[in-house]
Amino acid sequence: MKILQLCKKFPYPLKDGESIAVTYMSKALNELGCDLSLLAMNTIKHYFNTQDLPENFDHYQFIETVKIDNRVKPKDAFFNLFKDESYHVSRFVSEEYKSKLIDILKKNTYDVIQLETLYLAPYIPIIRQYSNAIIAMRSHNVEHEIWERIAENTKLLPKRLYLKHLTEKLKNFEIEQLNAYDIMVAITQRDLDLFRKLGFKNKGLVAPIGFDLDNYHPNYKSYQEELSLSFIGSLDWMPNLEGLEWFLTKVMPMVRKRFPKIKLHIAGRNMPKHLLNYKGANVVIHGEVESSTAFLNQHSVMIVPLFSGSGMRAKILEAMSLGKISLTTSLGLEGIDGRDGEEVLIGNTAEAFLNQIEFCVKNKDDLEGIGKNARVFIEEQFDYKSVSKRLLSFYENMVYKKIDY
Repeated sequence: MKILQLCKKFPYPLKDGESIAVTYMSKALNELGCDLSLLAMNTIKHYFNTQDLPENFDHYQFIETVKIDNRVKPKDAFFNLFKDESYHVSRFVSEEYKSKLIDILKKNTYDVIQLETLYLAPYIPIIRQYSNAIIAMRSHNVEHEIWERIAENTKLLPKRLYLKHLTEKLKNFEIEQLNAYDIMVAITQRDLDLFRKLGFKNKGLVAPIGFDLDNYHPNYKSYQEELSLSFIGSLDWMPNLEGLEWFLTKVMPMVRKRFPKIKLHIAGRNMPKHLLNYKGANVVIHGEVESSTAFLNQHSVMIVPLFSGSGMRAKILEAMSLGKISLTTSLGLEGIDGRDGEEVLIGNTAEAFLNQIEFCVKNKDDLEGIGKNARVFIEEQFDYKSVSKRLLSFYENMVYKKIDY
């Protein structure tokens, strides 16, 4: 089967959920015999020099990239207020990308063209014009829902009203595009159900983020050391920044008072200056780290204080793969059926987070068991080959019309 993947950013290095989701699925599909090719935007914000790819990043027949300047520009953002188009989406519309896509489609024939996220939807008319391939939307999130939650949590009224206006246009676009896809590949059942409620009528499948567990080696010795907390995530993604700042403001002062020895270690890409210069007691700023797995393995507990967002949190799955304790909110755990006190810890308020940290301090000998439960949970439900086998079977049945789902 020949598959062309379209991405809104280059899916490497594996330092964010989208890159992890794209890379492990494409790697597994290649191992299952598929012929994959990649056309990726290479944005200024997430630019990657493909000359630096490791030798084992070899699962594509070819890789094409197009440089894109999709930075938020105040002038464009202002004038977009008077247009119907979504500003979120319009920043990913590129004539250069369009031309490269046309060139690829003229030279190659594909069975499936897989769009990684909503932001590739503007190119569907081009695909329909130059290809008979089935179009699959791999939806990593319900995009407008992320921004609805961000707007709800924004205190400054003018900013909240502005975000609501942008979000409404994004929602309209997301709904308008729903039945432009032949297949919806959702990250969670909850997301697929919501898309159907919003009007999606075509064929759909749930394919969660899969992990190559050969790349994740738990360090259970960390549980024998002094308890420490970690946070890692892309800090140009607003839900991550919002949650971390909440923890630093609402939870960390209580942690310092009750447990003066516990330190919080913070790492992440594109960290804003005010965090890089943060001087709070018992907080260690690492900035961007070379290896997220090495960073996570040094600490017993990873915090994910998420109050906005949608889809599935790859960092929680990554921490669980490493046998670590993930302390998160109910929203952060969406799509992951981990049980509180068994494979994960859950808290939805500052006091609940503090209580869970107190549980870790008082029950230090039990933490390794929870970490091992987490690892088994990932092995059973999120192995990348098992997830991709199901998706490939779905594609084959669609392409060869063996089964009407």
